[in-house]
Amino acid sequence: MIDDAPDTARPRRNFYGRLKGKTLKPSQRRYLQEDLAALSPGKVSWEDNPDRTPLDLGARFGGKPVWLEIGFGGGEHLVHQAARNPDIGIIGCEPYINGVAMLLGKIRRAGVENLAVHPGDARDLFDVLPAASIARAFLLYPDPWPKTRHHRRRFVTEEHLVPLARVMQPGAILRVATDIEDYVRQTLEEVPRFGFEWLAERPCHWRVPWDDWLSTRYEQKALREGRVPHYLTFRRKAA
Repeated sequence: MIDDAPDTARPRRNFYGRLKGKTLKPSQRRYLQEDLAALSPGKVSWEDNPDRTPLDLGARFGGKPVWLEIGFGGGEHLVHQAARNPDIGIIGCEPYINGVAMLLGKIRRAGVENLAVHPGDARDLFDVLPAASIARAFLLYPDPWPKTRHHRRRFVTEEHLVPLARVMQPGAILRVATDIEDYVRQTLEEVPRFGFEWLAERPCHWRVPWDDWLSTRYEQKALREGRVPHYLTFRRKAA
């Protein structure tokens, strides 16, 4: 059973990904200092919001439908979708600060204004997103954690999918792109267990990119190295 209310008791959460890479360029440090705070979706951190009061997405995005990209990497797909869909509000979530800095530069160059950025763990954001508030979500080339003993660290596990299902509207679309065959296997096994149905009737529905797809730098690396991308589309079932 999926609970409609977030837990207000602070859980103990391990984080296994990278938080920072190479030294940031002066321009990237400036973007973080000047732009990041204004792009916040609201009070997400436990320090700022210990009661886990839900975010007011209506106020943040003026009543627009809200989409979510989980782990936006360098931000190219996020900015592409924001520019293509000005009547949509989009939240990007990414704990890797170098990726956040790259995104902020792209936002400046593109001039898009319908974006919000959470530079942290998606689980903290899930805590404060209202139930059934997300109309579309993207999980694009997530960390594959290829070793068997690390599969529990993948996003497509109960720890992430239960709160994701809570915040997605009935009928909302979840897109997952990956070039790792075992990640495809785990996704197809786990995601339907938590209130989603896979929307595929023939091979072209997972072999061909979506019509509005923008190939990311991670996908280009996968193609160069001979790996085959998979494009999986799920729909959130009614509760």
